[in-house]
Formats: sequence, C-alpha cells, structure tokens
Amino acid sequence: MPLGIDFAPWNVPLKRRLQTLAVAHYVIIFLMAIGPIVPWLVITLLLVCFPILAPMVVLYLFWIYVWDRQTPHKGGRRVPFMRRLSIWRYFRDFFPIHLVKTSDLDPNKNYLFCCHPHGILSIGHFATFATEGTRFDQQYPGITPYLMILEETLRAPILRDYIMSSGVCVSSKESCLYSLNQGPGHSVALIVGGAAESLEARPGSTTLVLKERRGFVKIALTAGASLVPVYAFGENDLFKQVDNPPGSLLRRIQGKVKTTMGFAPPLFYGRGIFNYTFGVLPHRHPVHVVVGKPIDLQKTANPTVEEIERVHQKYVESLIQLFDSHKTEYGLSEDTQLNFV
Repeated sequence: MPLGIDFAPWNVPLKRRLQTLAVAHYVIIFLMAIGPIVPWLVITLLLVCFPILAPMVVLYLFWIYVWDRQTPHKGGRRVPFMRRLSIWRYFRDFFPIHLVKTSDLDPNKNYLFCCHPHGILSIGHFATFATEGTRFDQQYPGITPYLMILEETLRAPILRDYIMSSGVCVSSKESCLYSLNQGPGHSVALIVGGAAESLEARPGSTTLVLKERRGFVKIALTAGASLVPVYAFGENDLFKQVDNPPGSLLRRIQGKVKTTMGFAPPLFYGRGIFNYTFGVLPHRHPVHVVVGKPIDLQKTANPTVEEIERVHQKYVESLIQLFDSHKTEYGLSEDTQLNFV
C-alpha cells in the first residue's frame, strides 16, 4: 500500500470500471451544478474562441434565465429515453442499489414520497425516482415520479437541462403542487430533511431532520396526495464526513453558508477512481430503498395547524414502523433507533 493509499488493481474487470465511471459521472455533474464554474468556463471559451457564436450564446442564456425560467418549477422537462440509459444500470450495480416494494400503489391516486435520509448526494433516491435503473416503472406501473432537488442545482447553464431530463424539478411548494395536480399517478419524491440533513450523514447515523418539518404534510393535504415513507438503508454509509458536532465552529460556518446560499456544504470524502482510500466518489456499499405503505389523506384546501400536526404524528409513527421492520435485515442492530432533530 504505497503512501498509505490502497490503489485499485490494474486488472479490475471492465464491468466494474464502467460502474465506477457511471458513478463518477453522477458525482461530477452534481458538484459542477452546485458550483457551476465549469459550465460558465465553457461558455466563456466559446465566446473567446468563436465570437461568431456570441448571438447564439446570448439567446441561449436569455432562454434559460428569462423565457424558460419557470420550467424547473413546472414539471421540468423529463425525457423517458434519458431515464432508461444503460449508464443508470451501471450506476445501480456499483453499490448495488435495490428498490424494495412493500405495498401496491393505486395509479389513480397521487403520492408524495417522503425520502429519508438525505445522505451526502441522495444517491439511492436519485437512482430510484430519477432513473429507471431500479425498475421503478415496472414495480409501480402508472406512477410518474418527479424528484425535487435544490433550486441552485438547476441554475447552471447546460447542466440544468441534462439534469431535468431525468424528471427532476425544483424543490418548492409551488413545484410540488404543480406536479401533483397533473393528473392521476403524477407523484412527487421529496427529500424531507433537505440540505440540513446532509450535515448529519456519516456511517451508522440514523439522525433525521424531521421534528420541525411540516411543509410536506401541508402540501400533501392541500393536493389530496397520499404520504409514502421511504427509507434508504445504507445511504449514510457511502461517504465519511469531517466531524461537525452541533455547536462546533465548522457546524456554525456550515449553517451560515446554508442560510446565505441555500445549501449546506458537508466536508465529505470517499474513494477515488483508481484508489479505495480517498476521493469524492462513494464507497461500494449496498443501498436498499424501502418504499412503505401509503397514508391516504383527504384533500383539504386550507388545513388547520391541528390537522397538520395530527398527520405529521401519524407519518412519524409510520416511518418508525417501516424502519424498525427492516433495520436488522439491512445490517442494523435491533436496538438501533431513529433520532429526530
């Protein structure tokens, strides 16, 4: 192990190399989208090297930031072909990621899939709801899921349209309601803990940011959508994170960045493309995305605080039951419990 680095052997099978490249593609795309330096460099180089393209570049920027700016808030621009690309099968098999179905879903209803935990890059939830790598369309025929992510991720030129092609939309109340109201089967996958929960992501962690979250319940009641608890066992084991306990200097800095920029910057590390010791790629670890039973709700235009609280409590109980029913099957001890903050 030269320099303390565990390098990958040279004779790794081609299939595993392709799996690693598929995962590297995912990580690079999302890191570039959050900090969109590269897309802007590409546009700048086009303008410098090919000035004749300037009118086209200006028109493109006008289109994405003015004419087409509402598309990420209104169902995005999903392309079924892109969701079925073979790259997502390699992506799935790297870990591997498994979709675990516990109940049938009526395609004549709408659902709000409440996804936990966020993890560092929400890999299990993306594979499940933004691709057909886990065969969601076969497991739940007639259900059309829209995965909600940070608005900042869908502002990067060029990348925004590529990401939206997987059925991804901006995570907001208006966006969720728009997608849920598109007809029977149209459903939303919302990572309830959001950016704040990514700061809790580390191997063995079962901490969820849920105690004060009520917005998803209000959205479900307003749209008359059923709440469906979803837990990705193994998601928090894909990366390690620099210690940042509540109250620490690092956590305070991360909190200020989140308040200012809308996302929390976890200091994470995993493995590399050619080594197993350090890098920004996730480790190979099984992820089981367990989709629970729906909690049917009656459509309520203006739900009261009491109604929201009652449904929230019922949802928490359902999530705990889902977690406890499967935790030992996926590597956790019997006494492991969810910790809500």
